Amino acid sequence: MRIPPRDAAAFAAAPLAPFAVALALVPVRADMSHTNAALVLVVAVVAVSALGNRCAGALAALSAAAWFDFFHTAPYQSLHITGRADIETAVLLLLVGLAVSQLAARARLLRVVALTDAGHLERLHETARFARFAASPDDVAERVRRQLVEVLELRACRFERGSLLGHPARLEQDGSVNVPDWVWDLERQGWPQGEIELRATSGGRYQGRFMMTPVPGAVAPPLESRLVAVTLAAQAGAALGDSAPVASRR
Repeated sequence: MRIPPRDAAAFAAAPLAPFAVALALVPVRADMSHTNAALVLVVAVVAVSALGNRCAGALAALSAAAWFDFFHTAPYQSLHITGRADIETAVLLLLVGLAVSQLAARARLLRVVALTDAGHLERLHETARFARFAASPDDVAERVRRQLVEVLELRACRFERGSLLGHPARLEQDGSVNVPDWVWDLERQGWPQGEIELRATSGGRYQGRFMMTPVPGAVAPPLESRLVAVTLAAQAGAALGDSAPVASRR
């Protein structure tokens, strides 16, 4: 499974950012209360969480608590804490860091969902408008083919009309994937190997299908993206509805 570059950067920063901040505060620790030092370390945890995900934020919180103990509690340069107040501050730093990391990661997720949903809506609207003024249904099918590559992050996609041949895996109307003689868990197993068909229908009649080739080893796109792909295929099917339909054989 590939890790997105942003998450990879966050995982790399999770142990290093709190260390760098804690080390930078060493020259002024005599003039700074332990509470203020802990608050500054929380800022580092928030930054890592906003960049990455919950796991990176949790790792940053653990790192912040450890380096706070190492650099800012007596005895210094040791993970041993003698003062009760220092123990309470370290524990609170860990708990606050974990809570803040969850909130920051949640905020990032909501922001991504909002932007993604807006992008999907705009894509569907533009395709529908293009279909109304397209010179031919084939132009609509070609536009949808290109859109599917982007929405599902495919390696390749082609459109074909005619009889249904073979028994490839199929992307269904509910966003699930049907593999003959197999119960396929898309979230856990990812895309199945080989081409995956997405049928373009109009009024329940088969008009053609998009044969999609995922990137090997790629994580399956979220359900929202798969449902957008199904809707795009339906727009192509509606545009092709005036042509002679070919009945499905399965």
